[in-house]
Amino acid sequence: MMLWGLSANDTEKAEESKQAPPPLGAASTNATVKDDGVRVSVLGYHDFSKTLKETEMRINTDKFRRQMQALKDQGISVVKMEDFQAWKRGEKSLPPRSVVITIDDGWLSVFTDAYPILKEFGYPFTLFLYTRYIDVGGKSMSSDMIKEMQKNGATIGNHSHSHPFPGTVRKSKAKGKRAFDEFLTQEMVTSKSILQEKFGETITTYCYPGGFHTPEMFDVGKANAYQLMFTVLPGKVKRSTDDFTLPRYVILGTHDHIFTLATEFAGASTSSGMDGELAKQTVPYPVMPEPGKRIKSRSPVISANLSKVEDINPATLVMRVAGFGEVPAAFDAEHKTLTWQVNRRLRTETCQVSITWKNLAGKAVESPLRWTFGVDREAAYQPVEEWWKWWMIW
Repeated sequence: MMLWGLSANDTEKAEESKQAPPPLGAASTNATVKDDGVRVSVLGYHDFSKTLKETEMRINTDKFRRQMQALKDQGISVVKMEDFQAWKRGEKSLPPRSVVITIDDGWLSVFTDAYPILKEFGYPFTLFLYTRYIDVGGKSMSSDMIKEMQKNGATIGNHSHSHPFPGTVRKSKAKGKRAFDEFLTQEMVTSKSILQEKFGETITTYCYPGGFHTPEMFDVGKANAYQLMFTVLPGKVKRSTDDFTLPRYVILGTHDHIFTLATEFAGASTSSGMDGELAKQTVPYPVMPEPGKRIKSRSPVISANLSKVEDINPATLVMRVAGFGEVPAAFDAEHKTLTWQVNRRLRTETCQVSITWKNLAGKAVESPLRWTFGVDREAAYQPVEEWWKWWMIW
């Protein structure tokens, strides 16, 4: 299965490279904005259902709820699009582990399934709407539904007029400059005016349908006051990331690992207040070092007690530690603990750990065990006073 030319395997390759270079002709690079070390994940969703089979574009509603709970449990901040924009401009600080939630197209299930969950958690979100799919009945949302969501955390972004496939864009461009200009005006400019008139909100964000874009779109975006434009290439956003080719993690119903990649923040800066952010974490099983705790050792023992996990295949246990990747953790079958001694001193102020496994039937755990602890770097660099030195002095 492909997502407009981007396969699930491609998402892993793209994540390994972290940030693809902006395409030739990109209109904005933010190169002068100072990097603060913060990295942000933009999550992209589409359709939801409690009963229908999951597809790439459709996710089970209960799974979506578990993902939203995982954000809360892991102490990951869900930020407003306007705050994300201000951060990109260098005008605002964000917590070091932040996500932006976006939902594309305008499916009815956004209102019936996703919205109640987002409202319950108090999470802000952005609806990327294409104007031809509003108020048409069937599985589309009505304007009244969208306005209701605006009252409770939703902001509006543009997703074109007709949601053209890449082939449609190419055919239009092949007709010549004039025809392509008219096409882009309808898809990016007229649609923006329609959304602003319908919902009384200034539209400053655009999401390329299928992530497909051309250099001409950058010029249209710049000329029509778009601040940010999003793709479907996965990766973390930093302040200097090009504003018109921003990556997003499209959360596919059939590939749970994408959500895992999106919510891993190895090496994220904590300059904006580590203790306050990490203290919010909760984990289902006992772990060491404790979530959010600032430890003094730069070479700690990392462990998790999995005795309460009823259905686990020990051979499938994998521990990953930020800066090390997968590590050779040892499993104590008697006490059901997974342990690893850090063998190279930690160099960052925080360290994230994740543990995954499969059950006896071979099904992978849906949400990995993940937590972050801090390192008191000043204390860690102090010389150790062994007890025998004090004994000899005495």
